[in-house]
Amino acid sequence: MTDTATQTQLKHAPGSFCWIELMTTDGPGAKKFYSDLFGWEGTDNPIGPGMVYTIYTVNGKAVAASYQKGEDMKEVPTHWASYIAVTNADEAAAKVKALGGTVVQGPFDAMEHGRMAVIADPTGAHFCIWQPKSHPGLGIKGELNSLCWNELLTNDTEKAKDFYTKLFGWNSKTDSGETPYTEWINGEEHIGGMMQIQPFMGPMPPNWGIYIAVDDCDAKVQKATSLGARTYVPPTDIPKVGRFAMLADPQGAVFNIIKLNLQHHE
Repeated sequence: MTDTATQTQLKHAPGSFCWIELMTTDGPGAKKFYSDLFGWEGTDNPIGPGMVYTIYTVNGKAVAASYQKGEDMKEVPTHWASYIAVTNADEAAAKVKALGGTVVQGPFDAMEHGRMAVIADPTGAHFCIWQPKSHPGLGIKGELNSLCWNELLTNDTEKAKDFYTKLFGWNSKTDSGETPYTEWINGEEHIGGMMQIQPFMGPMPPNWGIYIAVDDCDAKVQKATSLGARTYVPPTDIPKVGRFAMLADPQGAVFNIIKLNLQHHE
């Protein structure tokens, strides 16, 4: 790796979201969908007999990954997983247990890339922790066609608040709207949000969702639909924030897109 590449790599502070990964039933189908929708370029990396791990880039910088789940994982729903950076995966996993969460898998080494564990918080939402080694994670964040926000939907916001603030040292700020919204703050950085699962959302399990920044929410929803996606929440304005939609890809993985009011341009 050259010096310039090292210098331009994003540094992910412990406690910040550093990677997103799609577990799908159709690797090639997912690759085509997201490449067509966001202009992502996918590169397949072999990770075992007949298995590939596809890394997506924008302008050569990593934005996400996907892989097709094997038979042993058919019980696990197709979903986008959010990864949070930690200094030490083993210490973080021990802390998870002490705080009432569950270590679903790990900690284990992901080859030379890093050490990780799959976690369920006390309300049942899953996420991954990532101790980076050779793979620091996202190369861009908050720019067009990349991750800009992670959001926890849960049935018990107070229990979740207690867990995450103690586990990662996050601060939280809750507004007083009719549907209270909590922002997560890691150091100085506003990294994500949380809200109570609402009745209109249907029987939804607690989950961490991802938001991808786009330049035109309505046009992207039209394009996603033409590529076989389903709309859960049509383009909707969030006052002072932007216009978002919640979609499911053709394999059923749910994700959000948002056109931010103050779109960040390099």
